[in-house]
Amino acid sequence: MAPAKEKENGMVVVPKDEFESLLNSAAERGAERVLAHLGLENGHAARDIRELRDLLDAWRDARRTAWQTTIKVATTGILATLLLGAAIKLKLFGGQ
Repeated sequence: MAPAKEKENGMVVVPKDEFESLLNSAAERGAERVLAHLGLENGHAARDIRELRDLLDAWRDARRTAWQTTIKVATTGILATLLLGAAIKLKLFGGQ
């Protein structure tokens, strides 16, 4: 690697390969700091995130199923009430 050269106006000129290497190193250190901050630095981060996503998917499925069940129960109740009302109106229960 060629050494960095400083220009007169305080700017530093770095060869492209060295600059990309510095960027990659900084990005990796930043990612490691973020994972450490989140408590995911122990090498199991990918597994932990997968498990969290699976848990979130299960929660969404359970919530969707609960809404579907609520709607089915309400619909069944309304239909049963209508049928009971029709049966009473038509005197199917032996009433006068």
